[in-house]
Amino acid sequence: MAGKFELFTDERGMHRFRLKASNGSVVVVGDAHETREDLLKNIESLRKLAPYAQVQETAAGTA
Repeated sequence: MAGKFELFTDERGMHRFRLKASNGSVVVVGDAHETREDLLKNIESLRKLAPYAQVQETAAGTA
């Protein structure tokens, strides 16, 4: 089974997602969005950009 995006509404009424791995563990929790449509646009952007994302190491204690 492939990973999946779970959509949910948080305690403030904002739309969010959890990206779960095929084993069910949560990989990412997305930022809050005012509308479901904005949330879905964010998910589509992630789907398009992820294949090109680079891995970058940083020094400990820096972001």
